[in-house]
Amino acid sequence: MRSNALGLMLGSVVAAIMIAGGWFFATSLRADQAAPQAMAAKPASPQPSSSTKLASADSNLTKDDLDITGSLSGKSTAQLAPLPLPVPQKSACANPDALGVARVVEIDTSGGPGFGFEHFKQLDFLTDKEVVLTFDDGPWPGNTPAVLKALDDECTKALFFPIGKHATYHPEILRQVLAQGHTIGAHTWSHANLNSKKMTEQQAKDEVEKGFSAVKLALGAAPSPFFRFPQLQHGPAAMAYLGSRNVAMFSCDLDSFDFRAKDAAQIVNTVMTKLDKQGKGIILMHDFQKHTAEALPTLLGRLKAGGYKVVQMRAKAPLQTLAEYDEGLVKDMKLPTVSARALSNVVQTVAQ
Repeated sequence: MRSNALGLMLGSVVAAIMIAGGWFFATSLRADQAAPQAMAAKPASPQPSSSTKLASADSNLTKDDLDITGSLSGKSTAQLAPLPLPVPQKSACANPDALGVARVVEIDTSGGPGFGFEHFKQLDFLTDKEVVLTFDDGPWPGNTPAVLKALDDECTKALFFPIGKHATYHPEILRQVLAQGHTIGAHTWSHANLNSKKMTEQQAKDEVEKGFSAVKLALGAAPSPFFRFPQLQHGPAAMAYLGSRNVAMFSCDLDSFDFRAKDAAQIVNTVMTKLDKQGKGIILMHDFQKHTAEALPTLLGRLKAGGYKVVQMRAKAPLQTLAEYDEGLVKDMKLPTVSARALSNVVQTVAQ
């Protein structure tokens, strides 16, 4: 009796377990079959990009901030705004109390404008206490490098008018002038007086163009269309020609007369006396002169102490030299009589 009752109980339990298992399997199957229909009915939302997450976290971020974030995250930047180019930084000046450059002016040389009240009265662009430093007749060993050092020590800039022949003698010095950020024009081929009665118009043209071509050859780059007449002799025919070539002509506001000075102190006194009287101006000096190189550190210090400020002049576009003069100069420079070797490689003392 007891055996029959126990067997009945066990059978009931086994039957109940089988019924429950069958129900669970059927329920799981129906859920799996229904899942694709639910996905089709409501597509999943796309994951936000890293920039979108940042925008949600900080509403103060700009579009540029988001674009940069997207590019840094490694995502495609095809639809992002292009990143701005880095702004070139000015080279640091080692002298915290330097004279420096107060402003830079760009000159449109169309038609051949004239500067310097010695001869040209129209374009008065300097304000009170402003000066333009200019140097003629270089480049020259010893003197020009000393001038460059003085300018560099005060982190200031100047305008140079080299002689063509000197440029071919010492191109490495003229390249250093350019490398230090100064403006370079020209001062004829041989420092000839273009207003001389013996000077023909063709000869004057040759002096001008060969001078510019020589500077270009020395620099490996086109010079600025800035020209100063030797001895400040402004012949009308030469002036008309320069105007047709869109070359700006330079005189000066005050002449240092450094080529006449007995020493550096006289140059400083001459310049500062005239400048304190006039209040501003384009200063004419010569990097060819030894006393000028010696005077310049003191002169720059006096300018700074007197509250004067330097203005640098730059051309809007470089000069397009004439091919016939470029080619002719290169041809002349390749003559067998011209040696590119250093003196020590050509001439040596073997007995003394």
